[in-house]
Amino acid sequence: MSIRHGLLALLEHGPRYGSQLRTEFEARTGSTWPLNVGQVYTTLNRLERDGMVAQHGADEAGHALYVITEPGRRELKVWFEAPVDRTNPPRDELSIKLAMAIGAPGVDIRQVIQAQRHHTVKAMQDYTRLKAQALAAIENGDGSSERDDIAWLLVLEQLIFQTEAEARWLDHSEARLVRLSATADRRAKQNREAAPRADGAGRTSSTAPYSGTTTSAK
Repeated sequence: MSIRHGLLALLEHGPRYGSQLRTEFEARTGSTWPLNVGQVYTTLNRLERDGMVAQHGADEAGHALYVITEPGRRELKVWFEAPVDRTNPPRDELSIKLAMAIGAPGVDIRQVIQAQRHHTVKAMQDYTRLKAQALAAIENGDGSSERDDIAWLLVLEQLIFQTEAEARWLDHSEARLVRLSATADRRAKQNREAAPRADGAGRTSSTAPYSGTTTSAK
């Protein structure tokens, strides 16, 4: 999430001060990505350093106002026109957790998946409820905040699609692990059955049975 470009987009509508930008950012995204004033001013300072914004006096209450500059407008135009880069996706904690849980001592990976699925489904239900509220606000509103309501709706729908995909992936992962566990158990049994027994002279085969670690599949 680019806070930098989000603030530039808001400043294109006119001069704003820090806490005002935070309020408008959260209204536009339905507080899905809450900001604190410190983040806002840190970002504004960096934008000012890079020549993207400039201070422009103060309002009646003494708040320092910021405006977008021409370099800032060019930066914002490039951001809107360029696709979001997916070649280097951000690290996903859930993927890393499942990858590390495989074969970890004392960890039942299916239990990990089931706990995450419960959380994901609850999140999906919460987002769906918020979506209904956003739709009602758009339908019943007087138009003064329609832009923010529509923006919030789009964000919520993206989160719903994201959690739906995560739930499907968790189902797929659990099924995959069950199949792999069954295959490993079957191979281990075949190796044990194929191992020659000790002959009459007391010699035993040097072939060891399969000892691969399998995932827990209760």
